[in-house]
Amino acid sequence: MSISIADKVRQAFPFEVQKLPLRGPDNMQTPFFGLFCDDNGEIAGNIAVSRHYQPHTTEDVISLAEAAATVFDGEVADVDCQFNNGHHIIISPGPGHRRSIYGTRDNVFPRMVIRAAYNGKAFQGSIGRYRDACSNLHMPRMVAGIRRSIMHRGNLRSDMNAIIDDFKIVAARWDNLVDAAKQMEEREVRFAEFLGKLYPEPDPTNRNATTRHQRKIEKIFHRLMNERIQTGRPSIGREYVVTGWEAYNAVQGYVQHDRTRRGNPSPVQRSLLALNDATVARAERLVFDMAI
Repeated sequence: MSISIADKVRQAFPFEVQKLPLRGPDNMQTPFFGLFCDDNGEIAGNIAVSRHYQPHTTEDVISLAEAAATVFDGEVADVDCQFNNGHHIIISPGPGHRRSIYGTRDNVFPRMVIRAAYNGKAFQGSIGRYRDACSNLHMPRMVAGIRRSIMHRGNLRSDMNAIIDDFKIVAARWDNLVDAAKQMEEREVRFAEFLGKLYPEPDPTNRNATTRHQRKIEKIFHRLMNERIQTGRPSIGREYVVTGWEAYNAVQGYVQHDRTRRGNPSPVQRSLLALNDATVARAERLVFDMAI
């Protein structure tokens, strides 16, 4: 591998999560436990757990990341790590995995996303599309089989072969993600009508809401036009008929990069938040419902 997955993960997560008892008023004992980072005492999970709960370790996360990397034949260009109530890792392969959607300047690459949250649920491995023209990370809801739950088997490293097989099943859906993108590119929508369905106009008597709505629509239009230029597409007509792929990416890009978020999240956090956004999911469905 071009980089050490284990070193990258350990550097990003130089701590373990410990389970500590939770107390009530007057130091009253409870049957519940909380999860805390052992380096700074910050809360690591958003739920209380029982005495039977066993937090996963950094070594467990390394096992997941190394298993995911094998689906790209060991060709890993980068590993992005983020901690937010659990470990989140995005693994990027090299340029050999590039697939063209339009010409030579609108390409997508696979991204393997690992979620190891402290929420009592199984780990999850997913594959998504990264569009280099706009740095968007998509995980379409309408493409089945791109997510798989990975059970915590006690010692993940001893079950490495089984985990690798799980990730290979997910990675095999990469062609389906590319096909879905090409289907969007083959469809056309009237962009103004598309946005009107997705973002209905507010009550005109509410001036603040109207102003916010106009600014949002302007940002999405601006993103669309910039991306058309960047990808070498022809000038747009008076009715603003664009491909479904362009319309979807303009909205997804707005949600990922431009939408106001609390706490000034990092680019990696923004990409992870956008993966589960309901508006992005609606935009995906609208492309096919409104195709002309």
